[in-house]
Amino acid sequence: MKSRFPVLESERVVLRQFVASDLEVVFKGLSHPDIIKYYGISYDSLEATKEQMNWFSDLENNGTGIWWAVCSKVDGKFLGAGGLNDLSVENKKAEIGFWLLPENWGKGYMTETMPLILNHAFNTIGLHRIEGFVETKNINCKKALAKLKFNLEGTMRDCEIKNKAFISLDIYSKLAK
Repeated sequence: MKSRFPVLESERVVLRQFVASDLEVVFKGLSHPDIIKYYGISYDSLEATKEQMNWFSDLENNGTGIWWAVCSKVDGKFLGAGGLNDLSVENKKAEIGFWLLPENWGKGYMTETMPLILNHAFNTIGLHRIEGFVETKNINCKKALAKLKFNLEGTMRDCEIKNKAFISLDIYSKLAK
């Protein structure tokens, strides 16, 4: 029997499973120029965004991660998404990812949500290491990871091509206590 999807809560947010009706807000986020500027994927239609919705459920079904819809505790409004992917039970590690709709930036949602995900990763899943790969130019994300006490391990220079140009990625990690 498949275990129930873990709902995580803090003072202002509820992290819940994605549902089909989230398609439009996920498209809104992953087609927004300010989000996709530093995000690995983007979509140009609702139809194409179904691929992302499938990815969320495939992570759960394959045991390779878990992503949550981040919502306001007050009115249930969708704020963004966050979770773990590339989860390796064998190596006790996963990669963390996160994005918020721009109208929710600078309100402390990321620093309130990330500890929920980290606690779940370390205490429930039993991971030892969480990694974050951040485009070197993504200053806001790097500041947030520093606030959450992630350690900068180094920079992979010109390691990927995005929009026909090489980009560098900074590697961050946080280890279980």
